[in-house]
Amino acid sequence: MRNRAENQVKLVLIRHGETQANRERRYLGKTDESLSEDGIEALLSYNERKRYPDVEYLFTSPMKRCMETAEILYPDICPVIIPEWEEIDFGRFEYKNYDDLKDDMQYQAWIDSEGSLDFPGGESKKDFILRCERGFIRMCNELKFSQAVKQKTNCYITVGIIVHGGTIMALLSSYGEKNYFDYQVSNGGGCVCRMTGLGSSVQLRDVIKI
Repeated sequence: MRNRAENQVKLVLIRHGETQANRERRYLGKTDESLSEDGIEALLSYNERKRYPDVEYLFTSPMKRCMETAEILYPDICPVIIPEWEEIDFGRFEYKNYDDLKDDMQYQAWIDSEGSLDFPGGESKKDFILRCERGFIRMCNELKFSQAVKQKTNCYITVGIIVHGGTIMALLSSYGEKNYFDYQVSNGGGCVCRMTGLGSSVQLRDVIKI
């Protein structure tokens, strides 16, 4: 690839399928939970209805729920794992839901802050976003040095990214035009967007939900 800017890059960001914790509306971060049977069935149904665009390159979080989603949606592509794209660490709130936490003063304070406070014993949103940005740079470098990409100039490249809801919000709020919580998507949902620029000037534009 002579110049990264010569290639038109489309990103397909997909949130993993549903797990049991997602069904129970639990904070699922570092717990490495697999997809539920219902989650698998939903992904298969979405795939049959051609919900997801075809991709040429595939990147994923290392966590089971993302790897399993990648295998279901794109079984013929071996994904590149991006370690920095693990979900945020919810700390004391991990694997708990509203009913478990409603009488917790720290949880009420976090709710009152509209999610701006750090998770007690966990990760701050700022640190999480910076971590996801490092993963994005890793992905760009993987593409830059890919022999297949080097051979393509003045063309369209479609890149699949299968990650967590928080990771999608982090990346789109960093490189897009809206705020973190504006980019929430449901399990099996996601966004398609156009990537422009190089290095620190990367931007994600024309974000459309799928």
